[in-house]
Amino acid sequence: MNSTASTPARIVIASRESRLAMWQAEHIRDRLSGLYPSAEVSILGMTTRGDQILDRPLSEIGGKGLFIKELEVAMQEGRADLAVHSLKDVPMEMPEGFSLTAITARENPRDAFVSNKHADLDALPEGAVVGTSSLRREAILRAKYPHLKIEALRGNLDTRLRKLDEGQYDAIILAAAGLIRLGLKERIRTVLSPEQSLPAPGQGALGIEVLSARADAAAWIAPLNDIETAQCVTAERAFSRALGGSCQVPLGGYAVIDQGDLWLRGFVATPDGKEMVANELRGNPEDADTIGRMLAQLLRDQGADPILEKLGHC
Repeated sequence: MNSTASTPARIVIASRESRLAMWQAEHIRDRLSGLYPSAEVSILGMTTRGDQILDRPLSEIGGKGLFIKELEVAMQEGRADLAVHSLKDVPMEMPEGFSLTAITARENPRDAFVSNKHADLDALPEGAVVGTSSLRREAILRAKYPHLKIEALRGNLDTRLRKLDEGQYDAIILAAAGLIRLGLKERIRTVLSPEQSLPAPGQGALGIEVLSARADAAAWIAPLNDIETAQCVTAERAFSRALGGSCQVPLGGYAVIDQGDLWLRGFVATPDGKEMVANELRGNPEDADTIGRMLAQLLRDQGADPILEKLGHC
């Protein structure tokens, strides 16, 4: 489809067609156009199974992979060179023949409290309805705020905000990164600290996927890779992978580079929040994958296995 790695003539980016996904694809398109001014960089917009099935939780219909399968088919068929994903939507085990070869610098990775009536979680009255699509957030909320009513919230970002504005929910919890990227920062009432709500592995980062055999495409996107972000999310994803992390496991994993160390925090819980194990680990950022796996083992030593056995996997 393309010419040499150093001077591509044409680059096609596969993307979901939601407003946020298109923003992400356009962001990468603009960065690639800056790197390769003579290249024609275009976006192939697609609707995925994950976008089409909105009446059931992700855990019931096949998990996060539903958001990327069609994009991968487009790459296999030669209709696209790469795909851009919100990294927290990418399964921990990459399908054979595909690689995440660039991770861009992270936007704010934290969860955001969004409400038209209330300032923060602590201000919500008993029985208030909080919407979230995430088992991770649900477990945290049920553990810390048992007086609240937690209900499923599916759909793209605009749909979720509309449901809040229609009064279906008293508050909703969303990723801060998506709101910031779409110019909706003013909708955030409070950004939750990692102590309040530990982010999901990869939250706030964009991952660029290519066919493993496409060394040319991997070389084109290599300049977009942010080393520090890549080290952090490598640890987070290794932690999640080692615990069988999937859409049916309420799990948080969040790493930062702190005074030269990679500091990884993680937890796993039951959806009702009644059982939860958590710990943290520090180490050399170059050992990110090992740190992730070691933290997972620490949690297993603390009793994570019975929780995981109850949950099963996608």
